[in-house]
Amino acid sequence: MTSFSVLDLVPVREGGTIGEAFAAAASLARKAEALGCKRFWVAEHHAMEGIAGGATSVVLAHIGNATSTIRIGSGGIMLPNHTPFQIAEQFGTLDALFPGRVDLGLGRAPGAGPELQRALRKDLHAASEYFPQDVVELRALLTGDVDLPIKATPGFGSQIEMWMLGSSLFGAQLAAKLGLPYAFAAHFAPDHLDTALDVYRRGFQPSEALAKPHVMVAMNAFAADTEEAARTLASSQQQSFVALRTGNPGKLLPPIEGYTESLPSQAQAMLAHVGQASAVGTPETVASQIEAFIGRTGADEIMLCGSTFDPEARERSLELTIEACAKIAD
Repeated sequence: MTSFSVLDLVPVREGGTIGEAFAAAASLARKAEALGCKRFWVAEHHAMEGIAGGATSVVLAHIGNATSTIRIGSGGIMLPNHTPFQIAEQFGTLDALFPGRVDLGLGRAPGAGPELQRALRKDLHAASEYFPQDVVELRALLTGDVDLPIKATPGFGSQIEMWMLGSSLFGAQLAAKLGLPYAFAAHFAPDHLDTALDVYRRGFQPSEALAKPHVMVAMNAFAADTEEAARTLASSQQQSFVALRTGNPGKLLPPIEGYTESLPSQAQAMLAHVGQASAVGTPETVASQIEAFIGRTGADEIMLCGSTFDPEARERSLELTIEACAKIAD
């Protein structure tokens, strides 16, 4: 049976505060746990006033304290922004605080302009070239499978589940070579989905951590009592996509009825393209679309995404989605 998990960007809404965003994330995590979701992941973004997950490991500690059983993790840590040793310490600390519950999803994209590179004191594009070596070093710091001159404390001996994230063939190839589970970011970059999953499965080499390929695919899901209400619910995230693509990102905006119809054709086409991995509508419609997506990808897990202006609406959307999918499974 396919497992369901949640990815949260910890959105900061227009007129809201960062503290409110953290409180909403904790509440969403508790809802996900109560609904039987397997994981709750937070994504690393920097210098974006509408996303509060930059200090990802700190946010995960907050989520861990708010919950008791759901796995918590990064979706993901952009390793070029850090050193492997720092991440080993941070996630080793999380594992000590929340044993058996911590996932470490790793991504390669630096995702930074020159201002952020200067702030981080890193040449992120150069650092991304060393990403495969850094992943191997990080795993060794946690497991000791390669001799290193230093041990991370906390870190060494941690029972952390490592994941490779990706939206291209590079991550699929590396995940296969290292024998790691693979998560594909179809919720915002669907282009290479089918090819990447095929590359990963065909090239997979078993490791001590994983005997056979294991795939999770992220998709957007917005469920409401009516089709129109669901489309309106999704419009806050759609506004964020448009703002990001036009170089004007900001806080999460209130929903707008009929939003896509008001856009120029180019913006409509962009949203349609990005939204290929989306399920929007009544619970029955959303469950049917998710079922078809699982049939297409053969995913072992689905990670549900989708920021809403009203945090309670996101929790309700998640509840409707999980309950409807459970009926289909039965």
